[in-house]
Amino acid sequence: MWILFAFGSAFFAGITAVLAKIGMEEVNSTLATALRTVVVLLFSWLIVFMVGSHDEIGDISGRTLCFLVLSGLSTGASWLCYFRALQLGDVNKVAPIDKSSTVLTILLALIFLGEPISACKVVGILSIGMGTLLMITRSKTSGEHPQRKGWLMFAALSAVFASLTSIFGKIGVENVESNLGTAIRTVVVLLMAWMMVFVTGKQGEIKTIGRKSWLFLILSGLTTGLSWMCYYRALQDGLASVVVPIDKLSIVVTIVFSSLWLKERLSKKAVAGLLLLLVGTGAMLF
Repeated sequence: MWILFAFGSAFFAGITAVLAKIGMEEVNSTLATALRTVVVLLFSWLIVFMVGSHDEIGDISGRTLCFLVLSGLSTGASWLCYFRALQLGDVNKVAPIDKSSTVLTILLALIFLGEPISACKVVGILSIGMGTLLMITRSKTSGEHPQRKGWLMFAALSAVFASLTSIFGKIGVENVESNLGTAIRTVVVLLMAWMMVFVTGKQGEIKTIGRKSWLFLILSGLTTGLSWMCYYRALQDGLASVVVPIDKLSIVVTIVFSSLWLKERLSKKAVAGLLLLLVGTGAMLF
């Protein structure tokens, strides 16, 4: 059953990237992240009360709470970087870098969780690495707006923090109901996101946000909440080194929807890179 939750997480995560990209067209990425997180928070706590896991709050140990907080902090950092990268760059280039966090997650799972690395996973790591490089490499004739070059750095940082999120999250949800763990993490993300909004002085821009941006930011928050519910339910019962690769299949959903809604097209080199990503992900599942 946990594999089905992992695939559900991939689907909703894939849609989120495109919805957020549209929602942030005229909104600062940090402010957009904070607003989306409010939706995720409401959604996650609604699920907690629906399943009745709120009664378990008093039973959470200090160790579990610590790792949930660490997971929330790394998630917040990953989100801030990811959505800034989405605002600056193309979805079909930012998403592959974010998904490459699989490689680091597997290495961290080996070190901290004792999950073994098989020959298939080695093949997967190499395929994902080569595929990511092919997907983000621009042709020599294609230019890039000077102000948009920072997307690569933000995308890379997003991948690093995302891998830490997976490890902290795996440890954090071991002894707590997954929906409750997700809701607690979201509180941390919300506090971190709004702290960044006030530090950067972007709170005054809320009144200038249009209806279209509000709609897509809310939708992206809802799909994020659904993705989290599925992801941490899968992590609670399954192996992090298997759940994470399945979750990264969201790249396929992202590419399809970015093509349909944003009219982003893949070059032949990028298509080859996408195929390598899929081969690498498939190899890890074995």
